[in-house]
Amino acid sequence: MIGLFFPAPAPCKAPAVVVLGVISDTHGLLRPEALEALRGVDRIVHAGDVCGRGILEALSLLARVDAVRGNNDHDPFGRTLPRTLDLEIGGLRVHVLHDRGDLRAEAADADVVISGHSHRAAIERVGRTLYLDPGSAGPRRFSLPISLAKLTIDRGVPTAEIVRLDAA
Repeated sequence: MIGLFFPAPAPCKAPAVVVLGVISDTHGLLRPEALEALRGVDRIVHAGDVCGRGILEALSLLARVDAVRGNNDHDPFGRTLPRTLDLEIGGLRVHVLHDRGDLRAEAADADVVISGHSHRAAIERVGRTLYLDPGSAGPRRFSLPISLAKLTIDRGVPTAEIVRLDAA
């Protein structure tokens, strides 16, 4: 009998730089500009008000997608989405929820908090925590810009940028 030898696989190293596409409040509309802006990201986080399985299916063609339920995700699919997520990405704890007003103590040790709901893009640092709201990528509400965000984690340091989808 001849034995086969398979060497142990090399340990998998996490990339030094991870780029997340962060999108929210699509409300059933996934703009071609959003898809183009998210092309090439390592992972996508949807912060709720998805309003349809097709949105997440289309995003999943670009990268892995993590999503939470928003206050408008009433359909049977939407109700299957979790209200919050705690993700480990690039060595950081990323807490995701739809409405930052619902933030609870369980997120106190998060390095990054991602939320939507407001339709207003914002980046804020409070202490060591980065708060990111990508704004709304769905139907225009009032005169607010249409946007999403990119979150770059470089060797454990998060930085964010807002990407306007309606810039002339």
